[in-house]
Amino acid sequence: MKDITDRIVSCPHCGHRFDITLDLSGGNQEFYEDCPNCCNAIHYNMQIDELHKTVNLFVDADDEQIF
Repeated sequence: MKDITDRIVSCPHCGHRFDITLDLSGGNQEFYEDCPNCCNAIHYNMQIDELHKTVNLFVDADDEQIF
């Protein structure tokens, strides 16, 4: 499996589609980046399945409040 891959994602806030580059060398990752269009934070959860050689990327707004 390559160490770098590109994905097209949609912002969960405004729907803007854009490319992101994922570094697979660090294994499973969870991170935040701002949307280049609306500047709201986007939560990414990347799961790497070495057995099937696939990358699952979950994208959400992660704006639910915990009380």
